[in-house]
Amino acid sequence: MSRLNVVLALVLVVCALAVIQAQHRSRTYFVELERLKKEAHGLDEQWGQLKLEQSTWANPARVDALARTRLGLVAPPPDRVRIEALPDAP
Repeated sequence: MSRLNVVLALVLVVCALAVIQAQHRSRTYFVELERLKKEAHGLDEQWGQLKLEQSTWANPARVDALARTRLGLVAPPPDRVRIEALPDAP
């Protein structure tokens, strides 16, 4: 009977160590998950800021103003503008 008690005690210790290891791994993964969620939230905020900045820089009125002031571009006179009609689509 003593031998059975020793075997059961060893099984109990192994099971206890397995539970401890599983809990530790679970907590480690949870901490990593929370860190990644925080990072994702920060990246989402940065993405929103970049989209706003892109829309500001790509504003047609701003591009037109920069083309006129920095590059000295002007609209062509009306006699130099030619409008072509597209052929009818089948």
